[in-house]
This record gives sequence, C-alpha cells and structure tokens, in this order.
Amino acid sequence: MTPFVAAAFAWQSACVFTLRSAQLWAQPAEAQERLTGYVLEKQRAFTAGAFAAGRAALDGADAPAVFAAALAPAHRRVRANLRKITRG
Repeated sequence: MTPFVAAAFAWQSACVFTLRSAQLWAQPAEAQERLTGYVLEKQRAFTAGAFAAGRAALDGADAPAVFAAALAPAHRRVRANLRKITRG
C-alpha cells in the first residue's frame, strides 16, 4: 500500500464515520438497526481480510503484500460506503 493509498483510505474512513454519525444523529429512531448493520459489515470485512492475509502468507508473499491483502476488504467496503453515502 502506497502512502497515497493509505492516506486516501484514512480520509475515506474518517469521512464515512462522520457522515454516518450525522445520519444517526438526524434519525435516532433507526440508529439501533443501522449500528447493528455497521458492526456486521465490519466483522465481515475484517474476517475476509484475516483470511486473505493468511492465504497470502501461506503463498509466501512478502510482508507488504500480506498487509495489503489484510486491508483490501476493508478498503473496498469503505470506498463503497463513501460512494453510497455521497450519492444519496
């Protein structure tokens, strides 16, 4: 992961967190259901990342490649969430 990609990932994550927090604040009646969905979404992404990192390590990949494999599912999810939130 290049420094630019890491910085973009950090910015996108912060943006998604901020926008989702604002949505929860504006619509508190839906907060419980949304929060549950967010937790499950993160659990799936981190589990997929753990398995991807394990596969990469078993295939003999170097440390940066294992790290990239571990973060790839979360990064895809964050990008998708940002697109979804900003498009309405």
